[in-house]
Formats: sequence, structure tokens, C-alpha cells
Amino acid sequence: MSETIKINYIELPVTDLTMSKEFYANAFGWSYVDYGPTYSAFNGAGVDGGLDGASDRKPGKNGALVVLYAKVIELAQKDVEAAGGEITIPIFSFPGGRRFHFTDPSGNELAVWSESK
Repeated sequence: MSETIKINYIELPVTDLTMSKEFYANAFGWSYVDYGPTYSAFNGAGVDGGLDGASDRKPGKNGALVVLYAKVIELAQKDVEAAGGEITIPIFSFPGGRRFHFTDPSGNELAVWSESK
């Protein structure tokens, strides 16, 4: 292949667009551009993406895992919990860092990682 293929855009199916926007804004400071009543593109996540409230795809824990980065993982976990996320795997160590998994209000599972202290 002659060109590098990079992740360009991530869409998360959601069951409640308003609740999902609030969750990601409160947990991570994301902002949005609305494209109709069922779709919002998010900004400030490090990669372009959107929340899709009308997708045939359903939120779930068994698809691709989106992993976010945080400098202070404990603070990120507190922010996720305060915003209404459910911690599914508490902070654990792995070679090179630490991470935790959570589900958003729609049931999508994501993870947050940080470098080792």
C-alpha cells in the first residue's frame, strides 16, 4: 500500500443523544456541532467523530475498543463516574501504563489509559 491509512473518524451509536452529549462534555470537555436532531459531531477528542442517535448499529461492549489518553488517570476516572459513566474494569497496570474501562450512558465500552507513574 503506498499511503498510510489512519483512523479518520469514529462514530458511536447512542440511545439518547442529549444524555450522551452531556456525559462526554462533563467527563472530557468535548463540544459539539449538531447536524439535525439525531447526530452531533464531537470536537476536542483528539480525533474527529460523532454521536449517532439514529444508527442501526447498537451500543455495545463487544466491538472495537476506543481508548482515550489522560495524564492523570485517577482524575479521569472520577470525571467519568461524576458524569454518569459506569466503571467496568477499575484502574489496572500493564507494561507501559495503566488503564480502566467504562461504559457510557448508552452502553458503549471505552477505555482510558495513562503512562506509568
